[in-house]
Amino acid sequence: MHNKLVSFIRDLYQTNEFIPLHAPQFDGNEKKYVNETLDSTFVSSVGKFVDKFEQEIEQYTGTSKAIATVNGTASLHVAMYMAGVKHGDLVITQALTFVATCNAIYQLGAEPIFVDVSPVSIGLCPSALRSFLESNAKISDSGKCILRSTNQSIKAVIPMHTFGHPVEMDELMVVCNEWNLTLIEDAAESLGSFYKGKHTGTIGEFGAISFNGNKVITTGGGGMVLCRDIDMGNQVKHITTTAKVPHPYEFFHDQPGFNYRLPNINAALGCAQMESLSTFLKVKRGLAQKYKDFFASSDFQFVVEPEYAKSNYWLNAIICPDFKSREELLIKMNEQGVMARPIWKLMHRLPMFKTALRGSLIESEILEERLINIPSTPILRGDNE
Repeated sequence: MHNKLVSFIRDLYQTNEFIPLHAPQFDGNEKKYVNETLDSTFVSSVGKFVDKFEQEIEQYTGTSKAIATVNGTASLHVAMYMAGVKHGDLVITQALTFVATCNAIYQLGAEPIFVDVSPVSIGLCPSALRSFLESNAKISDSGKCILRSTNQSIKAVIPMHTFGHPVEMDELMVVCNEWNLTLIEDAAESLGSFYKGKHTGTIGEFGAISFNGNKVITTGGGGMVLCRDIDMGNQVKHITTTAKVPHPYEFFHDQPGFNYRLPNINAALGCAQMESLSTFLKVKRGLAQKYKDFFASSDFQFVVEPEYAKSNYWLNAIICPDFKSREELLIKMNEQGVMARPIWKLMHRLPMFKTALRGSLIESEILEERLINIPSTPILRGDNE
């Protein structure tokens, strides 16, 4: 398989050079807009491109308010802060996620609880969430969701749209509403993905997007908080700019805040990338279809979007028959200059989260042993256009 796959991928990308997993593409106005910020000298957190980038994300996603931040982790952190997550609280998320999800929880002094993912979405499983809550939690007299064993408050649930594939949002929202939990979407990987016609990150109370260099579009480093409520969004914008009260020259800050605003020079890059987003998504879906066809008659399962969703196919993924075949494919592909990587180690296997409370993680463990990602860059040339 590895020789056939390497040959197939090299043919797709029309190169004998090293093929990365997901490289940024700068084929539009990136240099023009970045140079414009340099000429204006407004390269920091004030400038027209910051406002423009936020407005474009609002229009594209349909969210009430979008606030640009320095990275996706900062977006998650401020979203949980706005949801009232405090020191000693608990936040439910999936063990099969990138570490940033849990780092944001840790920054607030809260602790993660890990539940399993769904084979439908490879994101947080509604049934696993309900099962954990029914076995371990209760609603207090004041209406709060608390862990029976410690009386700690369970404040929020954070599903991640893994590799851009939307989770089962309706079912998760039902569970969260029953248990008085705030749902915050980790949409870091899912710009351009839609759940039943709604953009990811706009269905829960808050959403967080990443614009890291390996995402569908990039600002170099950057993120965005999506807010369902416009007043909440205005408050997010205020506290992410150090909670400074507007004034021509006085410095007055009316509450604790964060220096999380995205610099104008990064936002300029984002505005140029937004002009190419629809093309990137079209090419990525075409690439995914080619992979799907390639693996159709093999023992390797290509991960496809759920029936209810339209995915951006951020990172293409395959599920190998077993751990041995996964290891062989990883070693051989990387030796031949075609990048492949395993999925993240489950969060409870990391030293800082090894004592975290967790439910059964059967599906997560299967994916950890068998799933790999393969090249997903939307190259705009040849048959890929």
